[in-house]
Amino acid sequence: MSRSIKLGGQAVAVAVVVALFVVLVWRLTHRTAPPKPGAAAPAFSLNRLDGSGPISLASLRGRTVVLNFWASWCGPCKREAPALETIWKDYRAKNVVVLGVDSGDEKSDARRFLAAHGVTYPIVSDPNEILSGNTYNVPGLPATFVIDAQGRLVGKVVLGPISDKPYAVTFHSNLAAAMRS
Repeated sequence: MSRSIKLGGQAVAVAVVVALFVVLVWRLTHRTAPPKPGAAAPAFSLNRLDGSGPISLASLRGRTVVLNFWASWCGPCKREAPALETIWKDYRAKNVVVLGVDSGDEKSDARRFLAAHGVTYPIVSDPNEILSGNTYNVPGLPATFVIDAQGRLVGKVVLGPISDKPYAVTFHSNLAAAMRS
């Protein structure tokens, strides 16, 4: 191999690395800001995982919404699934809806997760993680937002399983505040 071809290949490799670094820096500096407590929750409409049509956040106005982002591969999500199911059963008569957002899973994996954990609350699919990654800027899973009946975010996002302390304390404080408003 001639020296000029070798140098050309190295130059291309360096250019690719530099381009990837530029893209990484741009993504880190141009992220959507996460929604803030007290602000309107970002609107969305996603298809239900069970195929029965879309659910929009606007269709839930007038109800307190527990918006939970999860994935089937997430260990802490598995721990918190029973707690979310209990909240769904205990609070839906009090005008509270639990809405799960499956983030980035294959539908078959998500359906197996729901069956294994006895989940009956509504679940929407965010296969490309547009809602979780861009709109809500979720840094990790699970993540739970509480939205009041007027569509405003209450308290800070809970970044951990609501079944575990101290996440449970923060979550229940957010839920109580949303139900009072």
